[in-house]
Amino acid sequence: MTTELRRLRNYIGGEFKDAADGRTTDVVNPATGEVYATAPLSGQADVDAAMAAAAAAFPGWRDTTPSERQKALLKIADAFEARADELVAAESENTGKPLGLTASEELPPMVDQIRFFAGAARLLEGRSAGEYMDGMTSIIRREPVGVCAQVAPWNYPMMMAVWKFAPAIAAGNTVVLKPSDTTPASTVLMAEIIDSILPKGVFNVVCGDRETGKAMVEHSTPAMASITGSVRAGMQVAESASKDVKRVHLELGGKAPVVVFEDADVAKAVEDIAVAGYFNAGQDCTAATRVLVHESIHDEFVAALAKAAADTKTGAPDDEDVLYGPLNNPNQLGQVAGFIERLPAHAKVEAGGHRVGDKGFFYAPTVVSGLKQDDEIIQNEVFGPVITVQSFSDEAQALEYANGVEFALASSVWTKDHARAMRMSKNLDFGCVWINTHIPLVAEMPHGGFKKSGYGKDLSAYGFEDYTRIKHVMTSLDG
Repeated sequence: MTTELRRLRNYIGGEFKDAADGRTTDVVNPATGEVYATAPLSGQADVDAAMAAAAAAFPGWRDTTPSERQKALLKIADAFEARADELVAAESENTGKPLGLTASEELPPMVDQIRFFAGAARLLEGRSAGEYMDGMTSIIRREPVGVCAQVAPWNYPMMMAVWKFAPAIAAGNTVVLKPSDTTPASTVLMAEIIDSILPKGVFNVVCGDRETGKAMVEHSTPAMASITGSVRAGMQVAESASKDVKRVHLELGGKAPVVVFEDADVAKAVEDIAVAGYFNAGQDCTAATRVLVHESIHDEFVAALAKAAADTKTGAPDDEDVLYGPLNNPNQLGQVAGFIERLPAHAKVEAGGHRVGDKGFFYAPTVVSGLKQDDEIIQNEVFGPVITVQSFSDEAQALEYANGVEFALASSVWTKDHARAMRMSKNLDFGCVWINTHIPLVAEMPHGGFKKSGYGKDLSAYGFEDYTRIKHVMTSLDG
């Protein structure tokens, strides 16, 4: 018996459509390795149609009041909450994530984030009007930028879609959003839910691959391009956008240092770091995967972390005992395995280091010790359930190792010494520093990095302001 594949479609101008040329791509459930749906492989004609719809909708949406935009976003949040089970099921099928954890750890924050931006829509502030030249009054207008081309990643398809569209729409922009080609299902479901709430053309979804995203970024219509993805993809977007001077928002890779000093509570640190390193199979730019431990507690810490890894379970989405599911796709499984296969002779695999089962793309929770600062696995993002451990002798060396990578998104410090924690937070060259914790996010605080981790902020008032432009208006008082 052959099971009929689900048919996903683009959402353009308030209508669900196949790709103009009929091309499709298979969508695979990473927990089973089996195809469960097809999605449009959109081309230039589809991108043109979506951009035209967004451009046509922009003047009307731009001219809505903040209270009207707030009301619409609050309706979206309520609708997502009411259909939470459907969204969680779609996301789990997209990614293989555990159903229970997706329901408890992802859906509530994303609903809260929509509500935050709904409130932010009514709090756009500027400097007060004033006379800075005799006979002239100056005022500041903060306006939406226009049509936004947005590309979301496959590690958090649902939440990252929210991080993209919620601030953009709250500010009065219109959106053309492309989900990853491996995880389009939950984004298409979001479009179905949003369909009855927003005016046609304000929110559009175009499915497709890398070439589809490239066509969106290079299109002449968008005033802004936003991407969450790899450094390579971000560099390509920045280069493409530079040709017509588009505004660019980039949230790229990470290699978060987790600095554990000798006075840290080792048991608590190990427990929290294991969760922060293995959650979502380590497929998180902020994951706690690069641990730096003071030499005096190194061996104790490694032994405890190896035990925590051995006690961590990966498995099917409906298994309530698992912390994480599969890697997203066979290429990612190959990338993670390749890092372990290429380890230098001085490295030691303390736990894991192998695939789990032969069905789906599961990889065991892994700990690697004995590493040097210039090793490949220290310098490059693994994006999998692999935690590396290095030893340091003092605070200066800890900072040298922590800052000695090209990424600068997130970091954490584990110590009971308040002054040291403050010094480290000042000197760590990362967009976020957690102290005695790792990975919590709140809608009110910004998320974004430096260096090759990109620029621009997600979440918070700072993220909201990224989707606005500033205009100076000066008027003569002489009539």
